[in-house]
Amino acid sequence: MAPTTEVEQYRAFLAEEVDGLFIYERLAEAESDASLKDIYQRLAKTEVRHLDLWREQLRLAGEDDTPPRPSNRARILMWIAGRFGPDLVLPIIKSFERGATDMYTGNAIAEREGLPQDESSHARVFDALSRSGAGGRGVAGSVIGRIETRHRSLGGGNALRAAVLGANDGLVSNLALVAGIAGAGVGRDAILLAGVAGLLAGASSMALGEWISVTSSREAAEAQIEAEREELRLDPDAERDELALIYQAKGLPQAEAEALANVLLKDPEHALATLAREELGIVPEELGSPWAAATTSFVLFSIGAVIPVLPFVIGEGTPAILASAAASGLGLFGLGAGITLLTGRSLWRSGMRQVALGLAAAALTYGVGSLIGGVTGI
Repeated sequence: MAPTTEVEQYRAFLAEEVDGLFIYERLAEAESDASLKDIYQRLAKTEVRHLDLWREQLRLAGEDDTPPRPSNRARILMWIAGRFGPDLVLPIIKSFERGATDMYTGNAIAEREGLPQDESSHARVFDALSRSGAGGRGVAGSVIGRIETRHRSLGGGNALRAAVLGANDGLVSNLALVAGIAGAGVGRDAILLAGVAGLLAGASSMALGEWISVTSSREAAEAQIEAEREELRLDPDAERDELALIYQAKGLPQAEAEALANVLLKDPEHALATLAREELGIVPEELGSPWAAATTSFVLFSIGAVIPVLPFVIGEGTPAILASAAASGLGLFGLGAGITLLTGRSLWRSGMRQVALGLAAAALTYGVGSLIGGVTGI
């Protein structure tokens, strides 16, 4: 007889598979699109196999193998799907499948039977369904879908957005620093030293942060791609079936989806790139260079940060402070206006909002600097 802890684990696994089967069967029953109905039915067949596995383990342990009733969680989800459409529950189901992958990882029986891979495949299918908008009734037809469409339409402006934000960070942070030092009543040399130090420190920090971010993203993506390469080598048939399911979820008829998957998998490297793109959402050729990202961040931050410092190179005292505020105001207005190329909002409103916020930060630090300077007698 199996230990009590193992029996409890088998029952927990069985309950999860009962919920999965219930969800897929209800989605298939409610689905009018033949292609999507077929996807749900095929997923349900996988859950039946999983359910049978845990029932068998319970019988071998001398325990009752009667499946429990579907949980209230599964019933509520299907009620929401029936009343408001599947787009609200597909992301939740995807998270359940991700959780099931983690749940089965490390269990010898589950791993021997390929259950973690099955659940991970299901999660990717639901990810494709969520992103494609199932049958025109899913996410693409909802408010969420319209927002995502808007985000994608702005995708080409990511470089401009990054440029504006990088320069804005440099300008605002160094303007506030210079204003605070100037408020303390120190000489021009001290203000220049603080401004240059702030420029170099901020630009270096931004560059390092960007390098780490891009490097980490690349390494994580490369690790996922290598894992996909190994799965493709060990079980190409399963990868073909999974890719076909994903293309079905995107709206292709089953026969066309399977034919496309067969063609793609004839070239292993092309197949790997396609699987990375379709299953993992990774475009290998667009992972980016950490050094290019770091250099760009350093330059953009420096361009913004140098603006409030320049007036102190040729002047000092109140005229230099006013000139710094004026130059920074113009720079802030330009940055605020630049972002309207992406947002479509009023140029004047965005520009003046940026000026107001930036100069408010400078006024605050100037006041704090004046207070500290008066107390300490700097």
